[in-house]
Amino acid sequence: MTAQANPLRGRTAVVTGAARGLGEALAVCLADRGAKVALLGREEETLARVGERLPTESWCWEVDVTDEARMARVAAEVRDRLGPPSVVVANAGLAEGGPFAQSDPAVWRRVVEVNLVGSAATARAHLPALFETCGYFLQVASLASIGAAPMMSAYCASKAGAESFAHSLRAEVAHRRVGVGIAYINWTDTDMIRDVDAHAVLRELRGHMPAPARKVYPAPYVAERLVRAVERRRPAVYVPSWLRATQLVRAAMPPVVTLLSRRELPRLAAVHPFEPTGLLGAGGLADASAPRGTER
Repeated sequence: MTAQANPLRGRTAVVTGAARGLGEALAVCLADRGAKVALLGREEETLARVGERLPTESWCWEVDVTDEARMARVAAEVRDRLGPPSVVVANAGLAEGGPFAQSDPAVWRRVVEVNLVGSAATARAHLPALFETCGYFLQVASLASIGAAPMMSAYCASKAGAESFAHSLRAEVAHRRVGVGIAYINWTDTDMIRDVDAHAVLRELRGHMPAPARKVYPAPYVAERLVRAVERRRPAVYVPSWLRATQLVRAAMPPVVTLLSRRELPRLAAVHPFEPTGLLGAGGLADASAPRGTER
C-alpha cells in the first residue's frame, strides 16, 4: 500500500492497555499500517515482547493511566522519541463482577478509575500533540455503554461515563480539527472475557443473552475494524456492526433487562450463589499486584 493510500504510515500512534488482548492486537494492526507505536501499560516485560513483534519503531512505557503526573511525563517522552502522536487509543480497561452490595469498594472504584478517569487522563496528556497534528482520539467503549447489565455495575458505569466523556470531548475539540471516535464492541476474545466464563454466574448471564450477542470475536478481527475506523476518522465504530441498531432502542433496554433479571436472577442464585469475582483476567491480576502512583 502506498504512503498516499495509507494515512497512518509514518505517523505516531499511542495505545494504552497494550500489553495483551485488544491493546496488543491494536498495536500490531497499527504497526502493520506503517505507524510508529507507543505502547503503554502496567506490565513492562509483556509490553517489551509486544514491541519486539512490531515491524515499525516502537517504545514501551510502564505506566498507570490514572497517574496524571506520570502520564504527562510519558506524553513528553513519546513526543521526544517518536514524534507528536496523530492517533491516541484509550483502550486500557478493567472489569469485575458480582453483586454490588457485596463488592469490594476499592476494587469497584479501581475499575471506574481506570476505565473512565484513565481515559480522561490519556486524553489530557496527549491533546496538545493532537491539536498540533489535527489528530484522532479513539475511546474504546462497549455494548455496556448502551445497555447496562446486572452483576457488572462498575464496568457498565465506567463505560457509560467514558462514552459521555468522548461525546463531550468531540464537541469541545471539533473546531481544533481533532477527531474523537467511540468504539462500541461486544465480547472480544481476551483474558478478561475468558475469566468471565470461568465464573458460573457471569457465564450464565452471558448465556441468557440473545444468540448474536453471545458471540465472541477474535481480538485481531476487532482491532482491524477499529483501525479501519481510525484511518477514516469515524465518529463511531461498532463491532459487530449490528450493535449500531441498539442505539435505536437503548431507551427500552433498561426496563427489559430489569424484567429479565427479576425472573432469572433468583433461579441462578439458587444454583450458583452470587459472589464478587475480583478483577477479571490476567491484566486485572497484573494491575492488582502492581504498585500505583510510583515512578517506574
